[in-house]
Amino acid sequence: MARAGLNTERLVRAGAELADEVGFDKVTVSALARRFGVKDASLYSHVKNSQDLKTRIALLALEELADRVADALAGRAGRDALAAFADAYRRYAREHPGRYAAAQLPLDTETALASAGVRHAQMTRALLRGYHLAEPDETDAVRLLGSTFHGYATLEGSGGFSHTARSADDSWARIIDGLDALLRAWPAPPTGATGPSPD
Repeated sequence: MARAGLNTERLVRAGAELADEVGFDKVTVSALARRFGVKDASLYSHVKNSQDLKTRIALLALEELADRVADALAGRAGRDALAAFADAYRRYAREHPGRYAAAQLPLDTETALASAGVRHAQMTRALLRGYHLAEPDETDAVRLLGSTFHGYATLEGSGGFSHTARSADDSWARIIDGLDALLRAWPAPPTGATGPSPD
């Protein structure tokens, strides 16, 4: 069954589904082979090893998430764009916890530069253009948004907000309001602050 229909794309997508079901850390070539009812050796003509499989799942997840964010951002600006970006990010993490974990996998520089991770950075900067931030403030804001969205999604996914009466959705909406207000009134650098050295 499996040998006739197996190819790299099918294996990677099956690995992504497995990650959502059992956790990204538990995805291996052996686990995937068991899913298809074949021996490990049957998969090695399509993926090199478990690390190669995980890297391919990470690249798939980055692509899927970038596509979602791009669709959400289309035609939006300002707070609407911020909320759409954030909601798409959080929804993907909730619907695909294993894939989301895969998207955090450290990649070597060459692989990262060829991945959809570049699109994520570009879309975040495009979103921030509506707030008229110059460098280095724009880079600081990119890091703030990434840290906030990832931190919230990670804590929510681990059940960190399930022990209080305040709903995670209500807090999320207020956080978006707070980020929007902060970005609109981004503080000036402290007196005497200097940028990076020219070397």
